[in-house]
Amino acid sequence: MSVMKTALTIAGSDSCGGAGIQADIKTMTMNGVYAMSAVTALTAQNTTGVTGIQEVSAEFLKKQIEAVVTDIFPDAVKTGMVASTELIKTIAACIKRFSLKNIVVDPVMVATSGAKLISEEAIESLKKELLPLATVITPNIPEAEVLLENSGLSELDSKSLKITSDFEMEEAARKIHEKFGCSVLIKGGHNVNDASDFLYGKKENGQVVAKWFRGRRIANPNTHGTGCTLSSAIASNLAKGDSLEDAVSKAKEYISGALEAGLDLGKGSGPMMHNFVLTRKY
Repeated sequence: MSVMKTALTIAGSDSCGGAGIQADIKTMTMNGVYAMSAVTALTAQNTTGVTGIQEVSAEFLKKQIEAVVTDIFPDAVKTGMVASTELIKTIAACIKRFSLKNIVVDPVMVATSGAKLISEEAIESLKKELLPLATVITPNIPEAEVLLENSGLSELDSKSLKITSDFEMEEAARKIHEKFGCSVLIKGGHNVNDASDFLYGKKENGQVVAKWFRGRRIANPNTHGTGCTLSSAIASNLAKGDSLEDAVSKAKEYISGALEAGLDLGKGSGPMMHNFVLTRKY
């Protein structure tokens, strides 16, 4: 019997299927791993917005994670939007308790509009409890700015910090790594450059990784779930044993294909075609 690598997503449900748990499962499946999930919240949402959120209890989230890892141990874990301190602490405790590995944290904190999506208390808990356990974190530019707020990092210690250039992306990634110890992939899709991302971190042998992943901006307004998809693809590739650089490179290639497929659903910013590589007709 064949043995497949496995990945666990810990995130919220998106009822329209373009982001969150649904996007993660689609992405993991299309990237060749067996997907499992622990749901942090139910949402009522579509491509035009969110109309309701119902968060699970910390105890129930713990039971979900325990049920998965004590039966089918994940080769990688991805976390998405976790809005409360209690849930963040629960996830961190489970990572430590079960010695989970290949942890990809998508620190969902700031909407594209610039509005913060979680409380200041939860942000501080994320910084203290979860980021130091991560293999890699995948903030967008507004989220990277939040991670550097009140950081005590000399010239970047400013509430008004703005990352507006490639150089500032590099400096921010380095400083975030120095503060939290994890590798950092800052996503450049917020008007700094043409969808190029910068990775900074260290390998197990201590060698520094500082690498640009140059991308091209694809003319597709339907980008709902791009962050979830990228982080899940990275986790999938780490689960299969890829180096972090290769995992990111392959994930970027996958998400470009999903965008280029040109799926157009919904009245707002629609989802990508996660299954674009499927050509067989059933």
